[in-house]
Amino acid sequence: MPTLIDAGGKTLRTEPTPAVFEPSEESKAAVIFRAVHREQANRRAGTASTKRRDEVSGGGRKPWKQKGTGRARQGSTRSPQWRHGGVVFGPKPRSYEESLNKKERKVALRAALADRFGHDSVLVLDASSFELVKTKDFANAFYGSRKAAETGPKTLFVYALAEAETVGQNLLRGGANLQRVGILPVTDLEVEAIIAHERLVLTAAAYQALQEVCA
Repeated sequence: MPTLIDAGGKTLRTEPTPAVFEPSEESKAAVIFRAVHREQANRRAGTASTKRRDEVSGGGRKPWKQKGTGRARQGSTRSPQWRHGGVVFGPKPRSYEESLNKKERKVALRAALADRFGHDSVLVLDASSFELVKTKDFANAFYGSRKAAETGPKTLFVYALAEAETVGQNLLRGGANLQRVGILPVTDLEVEAIIAHERLVLTAAAYQALQEVCA
């Protein structure tokens, strides 16, 4: 059940878990894995590049004659077995982008959120008067103290896109210096971010937006 908190981090009440976020009896581990794999793959730049033997400069002359030296025959000093030679099957610039259909992406997002709701690890923040821009005050409100914030649960704060210039900026100012805090707009929320954090703090607007997206 989500817990509602005020702008100072104090508990107001708990509410029933929305039906859309109720845990499913069927395991969704496979689709969550595919969604995370896609998110990680799509972030790869794909710019790694090595030179093949035909791209390495030099090596045009045969290093020694074919017979009579007692050594193995060699045709070029740029063969892969030579130092400064070409690379065999090395990486070349490519796209690592993967696709996942929209239905599966929604299922994965809903399953990841349902897991957090099922473990009572979701807080809904009334952000109408949120002004905790100092790191100390931010840590005190959501962790109890600055020291506790260094070892407390990894927490992801999610705000609505319409709140970016107000609540979003205040969250970034207050929580940016805390290593165990992540801050994202709801439009950038991914499955990997959800499962990488032990606790979610959603603004009321973000909470409503997620229910509409996952419905």
